[in-house]
Amino acid sequence: MTRKEFLKIGTALPIALHSLNLRAAEKPKIPPKRVMFICNSLGFYESHFFPKTRGDLSTSTYLNRIKTKDKVTVFENLFHPGMSTSNHDSEKSFLTGAPNPESTTFTNSISLDQLLAQHMGGDTRYPSLPLSIYDRGWGCSWNSRGGAIPPIYDEALIFNKLFGEEDLAAKKRQIANDQNVVRCLYRDMEQLKTRGAGASKLDSYRTIIRELEAQLKHEEFWLNAKKPIVVNTLSDDSEFAFSTKIKNLLELSKLAFQTDSTRVITFTMDWINGAINVPGATGGWHTLSHHGNQSETIEKLTRIEVDIVKHLNQFLFELDQIKEGDGSLLDNTTVVIGSNFGDASNHTHNNLPTIIAGGGYRHQGHTVLERPTPLCNLYLELMHRHNIDAASFGSSEHAMGLLKG
Repeated sequence: MTRKEFLKIGTALPIALHSLNLRAAEKPKIPPKRVMFICNSLGFYESHFFPKTRGDLSTSTYLNRIKTKDKVTVFENLFHPGMSTSNHDSEKSFLTGAPNPESTTFTNSISLDQLLAQHMGGDTRYPSLPLSIYDRGWGCSWNSRGGAIPPIYDEALIFNKLFGEEDLAAKKRQIANDQNVVRCLYRDMEQLKTRGAGASKLDSYRTIIRELEAQLKHEEFWLNAKKPIVVNTLSDDSEFAFSTKIKNLLELSKLAFQTDSTRVITFTMDWINGAINVPGATGGWHTLSHHGNQSETIEKLTRIEVDIVKHLNQFLFELDQIKEGDGSLLDNTTVVIGSNFGDASNHTHNNLPTIIAGGGYRHQGHTVLERPTPLCNLYLELMHRHNIDAASFGSSEHAMGLLKG
């Protein structure tokens, strides 16, 4: 990457994402807190997702088979203000709450996962791990200047980064090249000063330099540490490639948490153009999500969403089976499952499907808020629960005590 390309992107983090080794340190004696955000960008068919009887998950078509019901809370009546005209662009604001993402002048803000990574990710090889189904170039994660952090989508590549043998010579060359970029940035900044560049431009240079220097220091620290030895348990089922992809990315997330390779993960289930195949249905996921209340279309969409929930259910169950400290890996991991859409068929953004699982909270099963409430109120509470003292986040109004215990 040339310096011009680097500055055009405006972030040091994409370089770090594709250059970091992924390896766990010795496990701390006290289990660390972890967070995972999962965004299903086409949402869930509302009448099948939310319980039909208030407070009773067994009355939800999708959630009635959840194995960890005592460690799950479904929230109803959450929304993101400022999304009424944003259509699919609302994906960009899922973890930021930044309004009007469809605007030609839109600038995103830092995503919640990156704020948490700054606070709790420094002790692991990988401060955060952004995943997605395919290579779109952006997902849930956005840096402090609102720049997209490209997610990783290739399961074999992710496994190799986490647990494969490291080419130390290549890694050292990469670090040396990035250090040269930093030196060039310092030189360019001095030239800008002599030309009377504005304060905002100089501040942008300083921020980029500071982030890249910190990342390089982090990489150098981990350079010679050994990676954990992990058996490759990824599926190679090619008949149901979409279903296999979700299963594998969740499996990699579990392994990354279990080996303390990272403590912050995002997983964007971004919709794919063309037909996908799951048990019982074949069709275009995006097309089926715009069902227009046609029963045959809804039936196919339901098959896809049932398959997704099946993998999420198994993921939570497996986290809960891994003993850690006085509880389980799930008890020490907050898993947020949600969407930017309340109803993909009508492109509405009210009543967003939202699940909080694990984290050691006293779960309520199903909580219906009395009025439409900004999702960022819940995000603000998550920040507080992870020891980040903040008065607000995104469109938040105030913390509401939604997370018990």
